[in-house]
Parts: sequence; structure tokens; C-alpha cells
Amino acid sequence: MRKPRLFHVSEEAGIVRFEPRPPPSPDAGVEGDAVWAVAQSHLVNFLTPRDCPRITFRAGPDTREADRARFLAGAERVVAFEQDWLDRVRTWTLYAYRLPAGAFRPHHAVGGYWVADQPVDAIDQVVIDDLPGRHAAARIELRVTPSIWPFWRRVTASTVEFSGSRLSNAGVPGP
Repeated sequence: MRKPRLFHVSEEAGIVRFEPRPPPSPDAGVEGDAVWAVAQSHLVNFLTPRDCPRITFRAGPDTREADRARFLAGAERVVAFEQDWLDRVRTWTLYAYRLPAGAFRPHHAVGGYWVADQPVDAIDQVVIDDLPGRHAAARIELRVTPSIWPFWRRVTASTVEFSGSRLSNAGVPGP
């Protein structure tokens, strides 16, 4: 299998070396410390401030046409987040570090994630500003919602492929 281009997204500029760290949660599916990377195809899941609760979704091979029309309405992929994060998304700067693919193995449980057990030196750093513009350039629709929870329930009950990040940071569940 050919390895994809791998990245680590951070709010910190100037990182030269990534040291293995404990998994972000006990259910991360990784034993011991690791350096985490994401395939370029999943980079969009990280183009918001780190702690921003968000949902990303797209059509997959098993997505029904009714769900494609209902949730995507012509978009290839959607990133949705709560309106309380809108100003931060508009003004935040991120740094994407390209990492050497040879040091990584695919994460067995989560598609698009890769892990390494040893320190990894960054190949280069790319400044990512104008996050809404970056999404638009990649043909990814941004949706802003008062509460992510009603939207999350609808998406997870559908046939679209989805991912949720930092949902514990979301506001009080809506109606």
C-alpha cells in the first residue's frame, strides 16, 4: 500500500520534532505513546481551532440518494460547527506540518489516522489562515448551527459517512 502524504495540524508555530505522547483518550485504540498524523484526504477535519466541536461528513458508497440530497445538497463534504465558534474560525491561524510517511503505520480503527512510536521530524510547515477561504477553495461547505447536537443526531442516523471531533466542548444540547 502506498502511503499518503501525512500531516499534523497544530496551533503552535515552529515545531521541528514531534515526540510521542500519551493517547488523547483511553478509547483512542493505541497502546503507549505515539505521534499522530492524518492523511491529506482527512486534513479538512482539522481546519478549525483545535477545541472547536465539529462534525464532518460526506457521501460514501452506501449513502442513499435521499441522504445525499438532504445533507449535502450538492456539496462534496461539509464541516459543521456551533455559532459560538464562528469568530474564532474566521480569525484563527493553524500550522500544518508535513511528516515523513515512512515513520508511520495506519491506525487500525480510524481511517485517515496514522501513528508512529518514535520521534518524528517535520519536513515542512504550512501556515493555514483564512480557514473559511481554505474550506471554500477545497470545495468544502461550512455550516454554522446554534447547537451541534440536533444536527449530530440527524447525521448519525443517516447513511452519510461522518466524523465528530471535540464534541465534549459543544454547548448545551438544543431542542
